[in-house]
Amino acid sequence: MSPTSTVDSEAGPSTKREERKVLAGTLVGTTIEWYDFFIFAQLTGTLLSPLFLTPLQASNPGLAQILSFALIGISFLFRPLGAVIAGHLGDRLGRKAMLVFTLIMMGAATALIGMLPTYAQIGFWAPVLLITLRIVQGFSAGGEWGGAALMAVEHAPRSKRGVFGAYPQIGVPVGMILATGLLFFLNSSMSREDFAAWGWRVPFLLSIVLVVVGYLIRRAVAESPVFKEMAARKAESKAPLGELIRHHKKPVLYSTMIFIGNNAAGYLLIAFFISYATRVLKMPAPPVLLATTLASFGWLIFTLVGGWLSDKIGRVKTFLIGYGIVFAWMIPMFALIDTKDILLYGIALFVLTVGLGLSYGPMSAMYAEMFPANVRYSGISIGYAFGAILGGAFAATIAESLLLSTNWTGSIGIYIMILCVISAVGVLLAKETRGNPLGISHH
Repeated sequence: MSPTSTVDSEAGPSTKREERKVLAGTLVGTTIEWYDFFIFAQLTGTLLSPLFLTPLQASNPGLAQILSFALIGISFLFRPLGAVIAGHLGDRLGRKAMLVFTLIMMGAATALIGMLPTYAQIGFWAPVLLITLRIVQGFSAGGEWGGAALMAVEHAPRSKRGVFGAYPQIGVPVGMILATGLLFFLNSSMSREDFAAWGWRVPFLLSIVLVVVGYLIRRAVAESPVFKEMAARKAESKAPLGELIRHHKKPVLYSTMIFIGNNAAGYLLIAFFISYATRVLKMPAPPVLLATTLASFGWLIFTLVGGWLSDKIGRVKTFLIGYGIVFAWMIPMFALIDTKDILLYGIALFVLTVGLGLSYGPMSAMYAEMFPANVRYSGISIGYAFGAILGGAFAATIAESLLLSTNWTGSIGIYIMILCVISAVGVLLAKETRGNPLGISHH
């Protein structure tokens, strides 16, 4: 093999058809994973507390709401375990196998949530089973993103890694659009009583159909060329996780820091705003869900723009622009939301998605370029998982607690602004990675 790896050429997939298969395979899986996650997050803010925490809801609704948001965070605590196991196996056995495994696991857990009896039916066991399935979801999500990101970036031409890497990233807003759009349809087409009685189960059960489609698409995607190169050279680490811990602590730390601000701000959009608007501001649910769905299109568009822009001006500059927008928009955004005007609410969310997209689109490419091939799956998965714990895991819970203790939404904005600064520091410490070689010959 020549000193320059074929992985780092400008060729990319040999045909447009193969390129479409790679991009579709990485997009569809992350879309389904995050659709599953978002359905739970959004229903947590509006419905699941009275169904699964019934006695506490009756005696202390504020505490019940905080604990129900904490159910979102519990699953994040198990992401590192999923990242460790899927990352280790992904570096040893291949990216593709882990992508299929995590997809099926997430879909099964989501469908089972849709079949769960409520507290009124089985009492204490209802929240216990719900927490168990949330743990399975968290484990699955911990391994999903790293595999999808690497399949996209490691197939990409060298000058288009940002664009290719943005495809698994847009699975987040696409999943958000599907989840929120479906909830909007269900809330608009049935009574509140019917939705609370059985309608909430429909989005969870539909996950079965999505998983079957995703499995068929992902099965057709070829294994990552980087992993093929490692297999051909027999160069993969015997213990990729051990090598990562011994020799690559700083990239793991920096990748954790980089994700914190984006993930926390994103989970306000995903989970907190809908609950705050409908429960505190008393805005009707259908237009709030519609506004959130429309704002998610901004997240999709600017995530793609972020990936493309990072190929042009670099990962660091793109991240800093995105985080600068999120930082500057926090206080004005809450001021618009608190007007209770649905148009201003939609504008507030849409502008936020500009910064979210620009600080999310470059992530796959930058993370992949930060780690050598033999520990790359483990490294990016673990960094992403810890960033999610410190960022979005309890963002809605913290936001709810700040609101109850200060009675001022600006305190939530300041909290996110602090996290944006931490992430910007992480970006600067990691330094520019655009164009770093991905093949094993360079490591």
